[in-house]
Amino acid sequence: MLMSIAAIVVGLVLLVWSADRFVDGAAAIAHHLGVSNLIIGITVIGFGTSAPEIVVSIIAVLEDIPDMAIGNALGSNIANIGLILGITALLVPIPVSAGLIKSEYPLLFLATLVMIGCLYDLQLTWVDGAVLIGLLVFILAYMIHSHRQSAEPDDMGDEESELMENHVAIGWILLGLIVLVGSSRLLVWGASNIAHSFGISELVIGLTIVALGTSLPELATSIASLKKSIPDLAIGNIIGSNLFNSLAVVGIPPLLNSFEIDASALSRDVPVMVGLTLLLFLMSRYPNSGNVCLTRLKGFWLLSGFVIYQLYLYFEIVSVVS
Repeated sequence: MLMSIAAIVVGLVLLVWSADRFVDGAAAIAHHLGVSNLIIGITVIGFGTSAPEIVVSIIAVLEDIPDMAIGNALGSNIANIGLILGITALLVPIPVSAGLIKSEYPLLFLATLVMIGCLYDLQLTWVDGAVLIGLLVFILAYMIHSHRQSAEPDDMGDEESELMENHVAIGWILLGLIVLVGSSRLLVWGASNIAHSFGISELVIGLTIVALGTSLPELATSIASLKKSIPDLAIGNIIGSNLFNSLAVVGIPPLLNSFEIDASALSRDVPVMVGLTLLLFLMSRYPNSGNVCLTRLKGFWLLSGFVIYQLYLYFEIVSVVS
């Protein structure tokens, strides 16, 4: 048991470190290519902070633990909105741009609906994976094209001259990915052992320990973006991460191996994820008076929803163990 706990702790620490190195390298390359802060948050950093979820889910499916992969994806989406944005808004209110509401939110809803459609029959096949990955490629191409058309020169910020060179950035990306794979295997191994020891389902472990751990990069990135006065990056990071979770984290594993899904994921966890996504949209859209932002009060309600959901899972775990 101690070995499993140690594996989870070490795995999570290495996951956060490697994801941070990956994001630094990817963001530097994106800046050199002339991409705006918002699109970097949605695409490059969204992918970078979702890399732990992607690799963990691939490892879980390859080791025949598909429920942990699905729990990781759904739990991370829930944690991103409820926990990460909730805490970030409590620290500093987050301004929400009108363009985000008109463009990026509808794309997130589309990705969520398509993912639910693929999960509806309680199994994922290579066809589902191809649909999800195809939609991801389309969305990324659309967003990059639209933002590069509309980006202003000063969107790049004042730190471009201080960015690392491309060859250094590529080195950090490669090192980050290598450590990501190793730490993900360690995390999955430890979490799976604990689940079996206590008779807890891999789905619940994925929704709690694994999802919370792999969401740490999103929290660090969101807080760092506010410290640097780049609020678009904070909320763009969460939207981008949830896009990748819904399409890549759920879509890539069935391309490697088809598998069935625990019915409780669809009846219990998907409604919570959809509810928080809708709540975030409503909070970002209303009240429609002047500049809309995620206030501390809104952050409190997002965080409260996440805490209530985690408490429900906790009592479910207690009932299973006892």
